Amino acid sequence: MNITRISAAGAVAASTVVLLAGPAFAHVGVQPVGPAEKGGYATVNVKVPNERDNASTTKLEVAFPTDHPLSSVMPQPVPGWTVKVEKTKLDKPLKVHGKEITEAVSKVTWTGGKIGPGQFQQFPLSLGQLPEDADQLVLKAIQTYDNKEVVRWIEEPKEGEEEPKSPAPVLKLTEPSGEDHHGAGAKGADDQKDGKAEAASHDEKADKSDKTENAADSSDTTARTLGVIGIIVGVAGVAFGVLAGRRRAS
Repeated sequence: MNITRISAAGAVAASTVVLLAGPAFAHVGVQPVGPAEKGGYATVNVKVPNERDNASTTKLEVAFPTDHPLSSVMPQPVPGWTVKVEKTKLDKPLKVHGKEITEAVSKVTWTGGKIGPGQFQQFPLSLGQLPEDADQLVLKAIQTYDNKEVVRWIEEPKEGEEEPKSPAPVLKLTEPSGEDHHGAGAKGADDQKDGKAEAASHDEKADKSDKTENAADSSDTTARTLGVIGIIVGVAGVAFGVLAGRRRAS
């Protein structure tokens, strides 16, 4: 009897842990695809899980910060979903690549699709230019279900504090990689110069070697020619001596 009660209590405790832990893993979040560097551009996925067992998510709204406006927010098409991009006028224009930007994207809304129970959906976005003076971007999201329930993921998490009940998606920004393309180009030019100098030196050595070999070949040919002439002259002298001896004998 005691064993039965203990088992029942354990089962209740386990189910309670699962119920409490479940929502913690069901937040709407934003995940970068590759680095999200300050001052650069990044591709991110807004990940939307369905928290409910008896309803489907049919709408998602993502609001962008006004203190760090983005000059470009481009959504990637998601099959079955319709996307709407809203812009707002800026109090202070932005300068991006030498151009003045007077408005920025304030909200992106997806509708028409469905995220069923036990499922999640990712909504890709291309963002830029990311701020240089911030460590993160807070993207507030509103999730709507087909039973009219609305969940507002808008509470900004604070470092060192307990996570809020409905935390907003946060995109962490990293420091620029610091790769100096001009330095790399200069290094490449130096390497190219060194390569050319080395090639020229190699060609010069090869030319000298060829001249030396040609001179040696010429000397060898001359020596052989003189040797042949000497043999011919010697043979002719011997023949002349033999003929002269015969004449005397006669």
